[in-house]
Amino acid sequence: MFNTLTESFTSAIKKIRFHDDDKALSKALNELKKNLLKADVNHKVVKDLIDKVQIETKANGIGKDKFLDALRKTLYELLEIGGNRGFIFAPNPPTVILMTGLQGSGKTTTTGKLALYLKNKQKKVLIVAADLQRLAAVEQLRQISAKIEVELFEEANSTNPIEVVTAALKKARNGIYDVVLIDTAGRLAIDDELMSELQEVKKVANPSEIFYVADSMTGQDAVKTATTFKEKIGIDGIILSKYDGDSRGGVALGLSSQVQVPLRFIGAGEKMEDLEIFLPDRIVNRLMGFGDIEGLAEKTASMIDEKQAKKLTKKIQKGEFNFNDFLEQMESMKKMGSMSSLLGMMPGMGNMSKAIKDFDFENSGELKNIKAMVSSMTLKERENPELLNNSRKLRIAAGCGLTQVEINRMIKQFKNAGKMAKRFSGKSGMKDLQSMMGQMGGAGALRR
Repeated sequence: MFNTLTESFTSAIKKIRFHDDDKALSKALNELKKNLLKADVNHKVVKDLIDKVQIETKANGIGKDKFLDALRKTLYELLEIGGNRGFIFAPNPPTVILMTGLQGSGKTTTTGKLALYLKNKQKKVLIVAADLQRLAAVEQLRQISAKIEVELFEEANSTNPIEVVTAALKKARNGIYDVVLIDTAGRLAIDDELMSELQEVKKVANPSEIFYVADSMTGQDAVKTATTFKEKIGIDGIILSKYDGDSRGGVALGLSSQVQVPLRFIGAGEKMEDLEIFLPDRIVNRLMGFGDIEGLAEKTASMIDEKQAKKLTKKIQKGEFNFNDFLEQMESMKKMGSMSSLLGMMPGMGNMSKAIKDFDFENSGELKNIKAMVSSMTLKERENPELLNNSRKLRIAAGCGLTQVEINRMIKQFKNAGKMAKRFSGKSGMKDLQSMMGQMGGAGALRR
């Protein structure tokens, strides 16, 4: 999701790659300045960053490595604003979070995404429908909560958010919930009525923290509105929404430093799974093109059952990987979010993630065809792909509306995938994988 910003840094690095003089440093800094301004990074933030990188590089000796070190250090300082990171649980449950933001910022959707993030961490979550200003807000939360299978608290006949929040907190304490997420009202613009209502809700809810949802699509205006909310309500963290729709992406780079509130999460896609924790050291690695292996490992671990993974590995090693296993893996991958988001965490895969920006597991035509093909198979055929002779393939093709040529191609792809998985499932295979990741600038590069 940081493609544009990453390109800004890599193009600057190229200007100093083979040189170690003031002229090369000046070219690199000018390139970086131009690209960051084009990416909608605040001009004061850009000036401060450029000045610090220049001073730091000259102090340690001009050259590519020194420039990289100075850039990494300066970026980290820019993003490392004091405060909590990710989600912090209160000492005594439930942790109560007030979700605030303007109308249309993606606040309600983000509440659902955060609820799913917590549910995947085995937490019992209660979403509270306290936005009674927007007619569709409660219905939207109903649909979201049903989709992610998280409980929703609402009072159909109430027009008073104070009453709703009071009743919801009583239920949460009696029901031993871990987290309560309160979706509050928004407005098209900041006004006294909105702030007065939020102050009353805040007083009753006594929240552990207040999150402000900032719309990335509004660019630098997101900084202004976040600052106003901080001054009038007080906010403990920012969640940047709709970041996948912001082609420039510069607002993420200066938001924390300008508002002096930590950026906690970024919404990087339309799916409920597309919410990423914002940790400065990992973000700097991604901006520099080194990926985020730790983040990818955590995301994978939260979605994949360890026992099932071991069982699958044994089947792969024995060459028993079948179509039922394949469908299970497809469903697991869907839960992890978009393919472009996953590839963006892999070192050296930034360009590839950009190339397949619109691909996702759920809507891919190719994967839909595979699922249709498997659904047309008998149970024995799914468990033993070797049974698939020409007559069976013809029957399957007719059953799913595809040609036999397409069936043959997909079966061949499946077999190749099984061979590749078997290669990487053993100890020697893992060495090959680690070597490949190292060449791509993997885990070792992240610690330089």
